[in-house]
Amino acid sequence: MIKLTDEGRKYLEEGLPEIRLAKLLREKSLGIQEAKEKVENFNIAVQWAKKNKWVEIKEGRLYLVSFPEEYEIEKALKDIAKGNEIEERLLKILKQRKLVEEEREDVFKRAEKLAGKEITHLTSELIITRAWKKVKFKPYNVEVPGKKIYPGKRQPYLRFISKIRRKLIELGFIEMVGPLVETEFWNFDALFQPQNHPARDWTSTYQLKTPRYGKLPRKEIVEQVKKAHEVGVAGSRGWRYRWDPRKAMQLMPRAHGTCLSARTLASKPQIPGKYFAIARCYRPDVLDATHLIEFNQVEGIVIDESLNLRNLLGILEMFAKEIAGAKEVKFFPDYYPFTEPSVQLSAKHPEMGWIEFGGSGIFREELTKPLGIDVPVIAWGIGIDRLAMFKLGVNDIRYLFSYDLEWLRNTKVS
Repeated sequence: MIKLTDEGRKYLEEGLPEIRLAKLLREKSLGIQEAKEKVENFNIAVQWAKKNKWVEIKEGRLYLVSFPEEYEIEKALKDIAKGNEIEERLLKILKQRKLVEEEREDVFKRAEKLAGKEITHLTSELIITRAWKKVKFKPYNVEVPGKKIYPGKRQPYLRFISKIRRKLIELGFIEMVGPLVETEFWNFDALFQPQNHPARDWTSTYQLKTPRYGKLPRKEIVEQVKKAHEVGVAGSRGWRYRWDPRKAMQLMPRAHGTCLSARTLASKPQIPGKYFAIARCYRPDVLDATHLIEFNQVEGIVIDESLNLRNLLGILEMFAKEIAGAKEVKFFPDYYPFTEPSVQLSAKHPEMGWIEFGGSGIFREELTKPLGIDVPVIAWGIGIDRLAMFKLGVNDIRYLFSYDLEWLRNTKVS
Protein backbone atom coordinates (compact mmCIF):
# COMPACT_ATOMS: atom_id res chain seq x y z
CA MET A 1 0.00 0.00 0.00
CA ILE A 2 1.38 3.44 -0.99
CA LYS A 3 0.82 6.51 1.20
CA LEU A 4 2.10 10.11 1.40
CA THR A 5 4.98 10.98 3.72
CA ASP A 6 4.80 14.07 5.95
CA GLU A 7 6.72 16.01 3.30
CA GLY A 8 4.37 14.72 0.61
CA ARG A 9 1.30 15.88 2.58
CA LYS A 10 2.92 19.27 3.13
CA TYR A 11 3.60 19.74 -0.60
CA LEU A 12 0.05 18.61 -1.39
CA GLU A 13 -1.31 21.39 0.84
CA GLU A 14 1.21 24.17 0.10
CA GLY A 15 2.31 23.25 -3.42
CA LEU A 16 5.51 21.70 -4.72
CA PRO A 17 8.62 23.94 -4.48
CA GLU A 18 9.06 24.11 -8.28
CA ILE A 19 5.40 25.17 -8.72
CA ARG A 20 5.76 27.90 -6.09
CA LEU A 21 8.93 29.17 -7.79
CA ALA A 22 7.26 29.21 -11.21
CA LYS A 23 4.30 31.21 -9.84
CA LEU A 24 6.67 33.86 -8.40
CA LEU A 25 8.60 34.16 -11.68
CA ARG A 26 5.35 34.54 -13.61
CA GLU A 27 5.03 37.97 -11.98
CA LYS A 28 8.66 39.05 -12.61
CA SER A 29 12.21 37.74 -12.83
CA LEU A 30 14.07 37.38 -9.55
CA GLY A 31 17.67 37.45 -8.43
CA ILE A 32 18.91 34.16 -7.03
CA GLN A 33 19.34 35.53 -3.51
CA GLU A 34 15.87 37.11 -3.54
CA ALA A 35 14.32 33.86 -4.77
CA LYS A 36 16.10 31.90 -2.02
CA GLU A 37 14.47 34.12 0.59
CA LYS A 38 10.98 33.75 -0.90
CA VAL A 39 10.92 30.02 -1.76
CA GLU A 40 11.34 27.32 0.85
CA ASN A 41 13.53 24.41 -0.35
CA PHE A 42 14.92 26.66 -3.08
CA ASN A 43 17.52 24.16 -4.31
CA ILE A 44 14.85 21.50 -4.91
CA ALA A 45 12.66 24.10 -6.62
CA VAL A 46 15.43 25.19 -9.03
CA GLN A 47 16.53 21.61 -9.73
CA TRP A 48 13.05 20.45 -10.82
CA ALA A 49 12.10 23.71 -12.53
CA LYS A 50 15.24 23.48 -14.71
CA LYS A 51 14.69 19.76 -15.31
CA ASN A 52 11.18 20.54 -16.54
CA LYS A 53 12.58 23.45 -18.65
CA TRP A 54 10.38 26.01 -16.92
CA VAL A 55 13.15 28.45 -15.95
CA GLU A 56 16.54 29.63 -17.12
CA ILE A 57 19.33 31.49 -15.31
CA LYS A 58 20.99 34.52 -16.95
CA GLU A 59 23.53 36.79 -15.25
CA GLY A 60 22.45 35.75 -11.76
CA ARG A 61 18.70 36.11 -12.37
CA LEU A 62 15.92 33.57 -12.81
CA TYR A 63 13.53 33.94 -15.77
CA LEU A 64 10.34 32.00 -16.48
CA VAL A 65 10.42 30.20 -19.85
CA SER A 66 7.12 28.32 -19.64
CA PHE A 67 4.42 27.62 -17.07
CA PRO A 68 2.72 24.20 -16.92
CA GLU A 69 -1.03 23.97 -17.37
CA GLU A 70 -0.96 20.67 -15.49
CA TYR A 71 1.97 19.10 -13.63
CA GLU A 72 2.00 15.28 -13.59
CA ILE A 73 3.94 15.08 -10.29
CA GLU A 74 1.37 17.27 -8.55
CA LYS A 75 -1.48 15.23 -10.05
CA ALA A 76 0.20 11.99 -8.91
CA LEU A 77 0.32 13.27 -5.32
CA LYS A 78 -3.41 14.03 -5.45
CA ASP A 79 -4.18 10.58 -6.89
CA ILE A 80 -2.27 8.80 -4.13
CA ALA A 81 -4.04 10.88 -1.50
CA LYS A 82 -7.35 9.65 -3.00
CA GLY A 83 -6.13 6.04 -3.04
CA ASN A 84 -5.83 5.85 -6.82
CA GLU A 85 -3.09 3.98 -8.67
CA ILE A 86 -0.44 5.89 -10.65
CA GLU A 87 2.13 5.03 -13.32
CA GLU A 88 5.19 3.10 -12.16
CA ARG A 89 7.41 5.83 -13.63
CA LEU A 90 5.77 8.55 -11.49
CA LEU A 91 5.78 6.33 -8.42
CA LYS A 92 9.54 5.88 -8.81
CA ILE A 93 10.05 9.67 -8.94
CA LEU A 94 7.91 10.25 -5.84
CA LYS A 95 9.83 7.56 -3.95
CA GLN A 96 13.15 9.14 -4.95
CA ARG A 97 11.90 12.52 -3.64
CA LYS A 98 10.67 10.79 -0.48
CA LEU A 99 7.15 12.12 -0.97
CA VAL A 100 5.55 8.65 -0.72
CA GLU A 101 6.32 5.42 1.08
CA GLU A 102 5.13 1.83 0.98
CA GLU A 103 3.18 0.81 4.04
CA ARG A 104 3.84 -2.84 4.88
CA GLU A 105 1.09 -4.75 6.60
CA ASP A 106 2.13 -7.02 9.45
CA VAL A 107 2.43 -10.60 8.13
CA PHE A 108 0.45 -11.96 11.06
CA LYS A 109 -2.41 -9.54 10.42
CA ARG A 110 -2.36 -10.47 6.76
CA ALA A 111 -2.38 -14.17 7.64
CA GLU A 112 -5.36 -13.69 9.98
CA LYS A 113 -7.36 -12.26 7.08
CA LEU A 114 -6.90 -15.55 5.20
CA ALA A 115 -8.49 -17.65 7.96
CA GLY A 116 -11.34 -19.74 6.56
CA LYS A 117 -10.61 -18.72 2.99
CA GLU A 118 -9.79 -21.08 0.12
CA ILE A 119 -6.27 -20.64 -1.26
CA THR A 120 -4.24 -22.30 -4.00
CA HIS A 121 -0.61 -21.90 -2.86
CA LEU A 122 1.25 -22.82 0.32
CA THR A 123 3.66 -19.95 1.00
CA SER A 124 6.50 -19.51 3.50
CA GLU A 125 4.38 -16.84 5.19
CA LEU A 126 1.57 -19.34 5.85
CA ILE A 127 4.07 -21.77 7.36
CA ILE A 128 5.80 -19.17 9.60
CA THR A 129 2.51 -17.81 10.98
CA ARG A 130 0.92 -21.30 11.17
CA ALA A 131 -2.03 -19.86 9.28
CA TRP A 132 -2.01 -22.94 7.03
CA LYS A 133 -3.94 -24.71 9.80
CA LYS A 134 -6.83 -22.25 9.45
CA VAL A 135 -7.15 -22.06 5.68
CA LYS A 136 -8.70 -24.34 3.08
CA PHE A 137 -6.59 -25.45 0.15
CA LYS A 138 -8.31 -25.51 -3.20
CA PRO A 139 -8.26 -29.04 -4.68
CA TYR A 140 -6.41 -29.48 -7.97
CA ASN A 141 -7.94 -31.20 -10.99
CA VAL A 142 -4.90 -32.67 -12.71
CA GLU A 143 -7.01 -33.73 -15.72
CA VAL A 144 -7.86 -30.17 -16.75
CA PRO A 145 -5.70 -29.23 -19.78
CA GLY A 146 -3.26 -26.44 -19.07
CA LYS A 147 -2.67 -23.36 -21.15
CA LYS A 148 -0.84 -24.07 -24.39
CA ILE A 149 2.79 -22.99 -24.40
CA TYR A 150 4.59 -22.22 -27.64
CA PRO A 151 8.31 -22.41 -26.87
CA GLY A 152 10.97 -21.42 -29.37
CA LYS A 153 11.93 -24.19 -31.77
CA ARG A 154 13.75 -24.68 -35.04
CA GLN A 155 11.83 -24.03 -38.23
CA PRO A 156 10.40 -27.46 -39.19
CA TYR A 157 11.72 -27.50 -42.75
CA LEU A 158 15.23 -26.36 -41.76
CA ARG A 159 15.23 -29.03 -39.06
CA PHE A 160 14.29 -31.63 -41.71
CA ILE A 161 17.16 -30.53 -43.97
CA SER A 162 19.59 -30.75 -41.05
CA LYS A 163 18.44 -34.31 -40.32
CA ILE A 164 19.00 -35.38 -43.93
CA ARG A 165 22.47 -33.81 -43.93
CA ARG A 166 23.35 -35.64 -40.70
CA LYS A 167 21.91 -38.93 -42.00
CA LEU A 168 24.01 -38.79 -45.19
CA ILE A 169 27.17 -37.91 -43.28
CA GLU A 170 26.51 -40.87 -40.94
CA LEU A 171 26.26 -43.09 -44.05
CA GLY A 172 29.75 -42.01 -45.09
CA PHE A 173 28.88 -39.36 -47.69
CA ILE A 174 31.09 -36.28 -48.08
CA GLU A 175 29.28 -32.96 -48.60
CA MET A 176 29.87 -31.05 -51.85
CA VAL A 177 29.69 -27.25 -51.94
CA GLY A 178 29.81 -24.72 -54.75
CA PRO A 179 28.66 -21.26 -55.87
CA LEU A 180 25.01 -20.32 -56.35
CA VAL A 181 25.94 -18.57 -59.60
CA GLU A 182 27.44 -21.01 -62.09
CA THR A 183 28.77 -20.87 -65.63
CA GLU A 184 26.79 -22.78 -68.20
CA PHE A 185 29.91 -24.90 -68.59
CA TRP A 186 29.38 -26.62 -65.23
CA ASN A 187 25.59 -26.44 -65.29
CA PHE A 188 25.22 -27.92 -68.81
CA ASP A 189 28.33 -28.49 -70.93
CA ALA A 190 30.26 -30.63 -68.46
CA LEU A 191 27.09 -32.73 -68.12
CA PHE A 192 27.11 -33.49 -71.86
CA GLN A 193 24.02 -31.34 -72.48
CA PRO A 194 24.25 -29.80 -75.99
CA GLN A 195 24.26 -26.02 -76.35
CA ASN A 196 21.13 -26.11 -78.54
CA HIS A 197 19.15 -28.14 -76.00
CA PRO A 198 15.70 -26.54 -75.26
CA ALA A 199 16.35 -26.77 -71.49
CA ARG A 200 19.07 -24.12 -71.93
CA ASP A 201 16.86 -21.32 -73.28
CA TRP A 202 15.32 -18.42 -71.31
CA THR A 203 12.03 -20.27 -70.69
CA SER A 204 13.76 -23.01 -68.67
CA THR A 205 16.63 -21.23 -66.91
CA TYR A 206 17.56 -17.83 -65.51
CA GLN A 207 20.58 -15.91 -66.75
CA LEU A 208 22.55 -13.00 -65.28
CA LYS A 209 22.40 -9.63 -67.02
CA THR A 210 25.56 -8.39 -65.35
CA PRO A 211 28.17 -9.71 -65.05
CA ARG A 212 27.23 -11.85 -68.01
CA TYR A 213 30.30 -14.06 -68.33
CA GLY A 214 32.51 -16.06 -65.96
CA LYS A 215 35.71 -18.06 -66.30
CA LEU A 216 36.16 -21.54 -67.71
CA PRO A 217 38.17 -24.20 -65.78
CA ARG A 218 41.63 -25.39 -66.75
CA LYS A 219 42.30 -25.90 -70.46
CA GLU A 220 42.58 -29.70 -70.52
CA ILE A 221 39.08 -30.12 -69.03
CA VAL A 222 37.59 -27.61 -71.49
CA GLU A 223 39.24 -29.36 -74.44
CA GLN A 224 37.98 -32.79 -73.36
CA VAL A 225 34.41 -31.50 -72.86
CA LYS A 226 34.55 -29.77 -76.25
CA LYS A 227 35.72 -33.02 -77.86
CA ALA A 228 32.89 -35.00 -76.22
CA HIS A 229 30.33 -32.55 -77.68
CA GLU A 230 31.80 -32.23 -81.16
CA VAL A 231 33.10 -35.71 -82.07
CA GLY A 232 32.42 -37.89 -79.01
CA VAL A 233 34.53 -40.02 -76.65
CA ALA A 234 34.50 -43.69 -75.58
CA GLY A 235 32.89 -44.82 -78.84
CA SER A 236 30.31 -42.00 -78.88
CA ARG A 237 29.76 -39.77 -81.92
CA GLY A 238 29.04 -36.71 -79.74
CA TRP A 239 26.36 -34.17 -80.67
CA ARG A 240 27.99 -33.31 -84.04
CA TYR A 241 28.00 -29.49 -83.78
CA ARG A 242 30.54 -26.68 -83.27
CA TRP A 243 30.90 -26.13 -79.52
CA ASP A 244 31.01 -22.43 -78.49
CA PRO A 245 33.22 -21.59 -75.45
CA ARG A 246 31.62 -18.14 -75.23
CA LYS A 247 28.20 -19.64 -74.52
CA ALA A 248 29.76 -21.98 -71.95
CA MET A 249 31.07 -18.90 -70.09
CA GLN A 250 27.59 -17.38 -69.57
CA LEU A 251 26.61 -16.97 -65.91
CA MET A 252 23.36 -18.25 -64.43
CA PRO A 253 21.84 -19.16 -61.05
CA ARG A 254 22.33 -22.92 -60.93
CA ALA A 255 19.35 -24.83 -62.29
CA HIS A 256 20.16 -28.14 -60.57
CA GLY A 257 22.61 -29.59 -58.08
CA THR A 258 24.24 -31.88 -60.65
CA CYS A 259 26.72 -29.13 -61.50
CA LEU A 260 28.27 -29.75 -58.06
CA SER A 261 28.75 -33.40 -59.00
CA ALA A 262 30.56 -32.37 -62.19
CA ARG A 263 32.85 -30.04 -60.22
CA THR A 264 33.60 -32.83 -57.74
CA LEU A 265 34.41 -35.38 -60.47
CA ALA A 266 36.81 -32.88 -62.05
CA SER A 267 38.65 -32.34 -58.75
CA LYS A 268 40.10 -35.89 -58.48
CA PRO A 269 37.68 -37.38 -55.92
CA GLN A 270 38.18 -40.48 -53.78
CA ILE A 271 37.51 -43.76 -55.61
CA PRO A 272 35.51 -45.49 -54.25
CA GLY A 273 33.71 -42.46 -52.88
CA LYS A 274 30.28 -41.13 -51.89
CA TYR A 275 29.32 -37.45 -52.18
CA PHE A 276 26.19 -35.38 -51.60
CA ALA A 277 24.99 -31.78 -51.70
CA ILE A 278 21.91 -29.95 -50.49
CA ALA A 279 21.74 -27.27 -53.16
CA ARG A 280 19.50 -24.23 -53.64
CA CYS A 281 18.37 -24.18 -57.29
CA TYR A 282 16.46 -21.73 -59.51
CA ARG A 283 14.17 -22.37 -62.50
CA PRO A 284 11.31 -20.44 -64.12
CA ASP A 285 8.09 -22.24 -63.23
CA VAL A 286 4.43 -21.66 -62.38
CA LEU A 287 4.01 -21.52 -58.61
CA ASP A 288 1.54 -24.09 -57.33
CA ALA A 289 1.18 -26.70 -54.59
CA THR A 290 4.09 -28.79 -55.90
CA HIS A 291 6.31 -26.32 -57.79
CA LEU A 292 8.56 -23.41 -56.75
CA ILE A 293 10.90 -21.17 -58.73
CA GLU A 294 13.47 -21.37 -55.92
CA PHE A 295 13.85 -24.80 -54.41
CA ASN A 296 16.27 -27.18 -52.71
CA GLN A 297 17.64 -30.38 -54.19
CA VAL A 298 19.57 -33.20 -52.55
CA GLU A 299 22.17 -34.30 -55.06
CA GLY A 300 24.30 -37.37 -54.68
CA ILE A 301 26.88 -39.49 -56.49
CA VAL A 302 28.59 -42.78 -55.68
CA ILE A 303 31.81 -43.70 -57.51
CA ASP A 304 32.86 -47.36 -57.60
CA GLU A 305 33.98 -50.02 -60.06
CA SER A 306 31.24 -52.48 -59.03
CA LEU A 307 28.15 -50.20 -59.19
CA ASN A 308 25.05 -50.94 -61.25
CA LEU A 309 21.42 -49.83 -61.63
CA ARG A 310 20.21 -52.07 -58.81
CA ASN A 311 22.45 -50.17 -56.35
CA LEU A 312 20.91 -46.89 -57.51
CA LEU A 313 17.32 -48.12 -57.09
CA GLY A 314 18.12 -49.28 -53.55
CA ILE A 315 19.46 -45.85 -52.57
CA LEU A 316 16.41 -44.10 -54.07
CA GLU A 317 13.97 -46.39 -52.26
CA MET A 318 15.83 -45.74 -49.00
CA PHE A 319 15.39 -41.99 -49.50
CA ALA A 320 11.69 -42.24 -50.23
CA LYS A 321 10.78 -44.66 -47.43
CA GLU A 322 13.24 -44.04 -44.60
CA ILE A 323 13.73 -40.29 -44.96
CA ALA A 324 10.42 -39.09 -46.46
CA GLY A 325 8.24 -41.77 -44.86
CA ALA A 326 6.57 -42.74 -48.16
CA LYS A 327 4.69 -46.06 -48.18
CA GLU A 328 4.56 -46.65 -51.93
CA VAL A 329 7.37 -46.00 -54.43
CA LYS A 330 7.53 -46.35 -58.21
CA PHE A 331 10.38 -46.17 -60.72
CA PHE A 332 9.84 -45.06 -64.33
CA PRO A 333 12.26 -45.13 -67.27
CA ASP A 334 13.26 -41.56 -68.14
CA TYR A 335 15.68 -39.56 -70.27
CA TYR A 336 18.42 -37.13 -69.27
CA PRO A 337 21.28 -36.05 -71.56
CA PHE A 338 23.89 -37.02 -68.97
CA THR A 339 22.68 -40.43 -67.67
CA GLU A 340 22.07 -43.81 -69.28
CA PRO A 341 20.03 -45.64 -68.13
CA SER A 342 17.87 -42.93 -66.51
CA VAL A 343 15.20 -43.43 -63.84
CA GLN A 344 12.45 -41.21 -62.41
CA LEU A 345 11.46 -41.72 -58.76
CA SER A 346 7.84 -41.11 -57.69
CA ALA A 347 6.08 -41.68 -54.38
CA LYS A 348 2.42 -41.64 -53.37
CA HIS A 349 1.28 -38.77 -51.16
CA PRO A 350 -1.76 -39.64 -48.97
CA GLU A 351 -3.72 -36.61 -50.24
CA MET A 352 -2.12 -35.54 -53.53
CA GLY A 353 -1.48 -38.91 -55.15
CA TRP A 354 1.71 -39.72 -57.05
CA ILE A 355 4.39 -37.02 -56.89
CA GLU A 356 7.67 -36.98 -58.77
CA PHE A 357 10.62 -36.80 -56.37
CA GLY A 358 13.44 -36.48 -58.88
CA GLY A 359 15.64 -38.05 -61.51
CA SER A 360 18.58 -40.39 -61.41
CA GLY A 361 20.76 -42.67 -63.48
CA ILE A 362 24.28 -43.80 -64.27
CA PHE A 363 26.47 -41.00 -65.64
CA ARG A 364 27.34 -41.46 -69.29
CA GLU A 365 30.98 -41.95 -70.18
CA GLU A 366 30.75 -38.76 -72.29
CA LEU A 367 30.42 -36.96 -68.92
CA THR A 368 32.82 -38.92 -66.74
CA LYS A 369 35.78 -39.55 -69.07
CA PRO A 370 36.40 -35.85 -69.99
CA LEU A 371 36.52 -35.17 -66.22
CA GLY A 372 39.08 -37.92 -65.66
CA ILE A 373 36.85 -40.67 -64.20
CA ASP A 374 37.07 -44.20 -65.64
CA VAL A 375 34.69 -46.08 -63.30
CA PRO A 376 30.85 -46.09 -63.05
CA VAL A 377 29.16 -43.20 -61.24
CA ILE A 378 25.54 -43.46 -60.10
CA ALA A 379 23.80 -40.14 -59.51
CA TRP A 380 20.49 -38.70 -58.36
CA GLY A 381 18.87 -35.34 -57.84
CA ILE A 382 15.82 -35.37 -55.58
CA GLY A 383 13.55 -32.47 -54.63
CA ILE A 384 14.12 -32.26 -50.89
CA ASP A 385 11.14 -29.89 -50.62
CA ARG A 386 8.87 -32.70 -51.80
CA LEU A 387 10.48 -35.14 -49.39
CA ALA A 388 9.62 -32.66 -46.63
CA MET A 389 5.99 -32.50 -47.78
CA PHE A 390 5.68 -36.21 -47.01
CA LYS A 391 7.54 -36.10 -43.72
CA LEU A 392 5.79 -33.00 -42.35
CA GLY A 393 2.33 -33.87 -43.66
CA VAL A 394 2.11 -30.79 -45.89
CA ASN A 395 -0.06 -30.72 -49.03
CA ASP A 396 1.25 -27.38 -50.34
CA ILE A 397 4.99 -26.96 -50.91
CA ARG A 398 4.77 -23.20 -50.25
CA TYR A 399 4.02 -23.89 -46.58
CA LEU A 400 7.62 -25.00 -46.09
CA PHE A 401 8.70 -21.36 -46.47
CA SER A 402 5.60 -19.91 -44.79
CA TYR A 403 5.40 -17.31 -42.01
CA ASP A 404 2.06 -18.81 -40.91
CA LEU A 405 2.40 -18.83 -37.11
CA GLU A 406 -0.27 -21.49 -36.62
CA TRP A 407 1.59 -23.91 -38.91
CA LEU A 408 4.99 -23.07 -37.40
CA ARG A 409 3.66 -23.55 -33.86
CA ASN A 410 1.71 -26.76 -34.42
CA THR A 411 4.02 -28.66 -36.79
CA LYS A 412 5.88 -31.35 -34.91
CA VAL A 413 9.66 -31.13 -34.95
CA SER A 414 11.12 -34.61 -34.56
